[in-house]
Amino acid sequence: MNPHHHLDASTVVSYAAGALAVEVATVAATHLETCAHCRARVAEAERVGGQLIEHQQPAGIVPDRFADLRAEMLQRLDDAPPAIAAPEPRSAPYEDDDRLPTPLHPYFGSSYRALKWRWMAPGVHCIRAPNTKTGTLLLLKIGPGRSMPVHGHGGTELTQILRGAYHDALGQFAPGDVADLDSDVEHQPVTVPGAACICVSALDAPLRFPGWLARKLQPLFKL
Repeated sequence: MNPHHHLDASTVVSYAAGALAVEVATVAATHLETCAHCRARVAEAERVGGQLIEHQQPAGIVPDRFADLRAEMLQRLDDAPPAIAAPEPRSAPYEDDDRLPTPLHPYFGSSYRALKWRWMAPGVHCIRAPNTKTGTLLLLKIGPGRSMPVHGHGGTELTQILRGAYHDALGQFAPGDVADLDSDVEHQPVTVPGAACICVSALDAPLRFPGWLARKLQPLFKL
């Protein structure tokens, strides 16, 4: 598996620092299981972050200085040469047709066949992870050739494709790809023909729907 869409640099830094909401971190970890490129970037962020902390003595840093350090880390990641001899992507989470990726097991179990999907809309089913504290974590199964409502984001949306594919203005997203979106993005995913698209999504704020019908239904779907 060779993903074409990766984690944003700011997500990589926040993941390395342990600063992501648990729901977002779970989706990021799902992507990292199969993406050697992003695993190498996380390792580099951890290395750079360790060096910055050693030189800056963080116990006495004021909050504004933390922002400066984060910006410096992002810049150093941009300037760093590509990692040498990055490990090959691990395809194991997708080799067994019935096995969910390991980071999802605490929330959804290990088996696709055991999933208990709930109807959400025509051609759309979901499973919402219980007892989440800082956001929403859910599995989505969207039938082939379906258009989702146009929507924006009140905060972060991180979506990892597990099966099937969809396309939008940002390109086509297939198994292994991650869509790392923020409040500046408005899009309309359309699943490709053939097979249902199954993905896992984390949201740290409600979606924004420009269409009146989707806005009316939003409280029902709790998205």
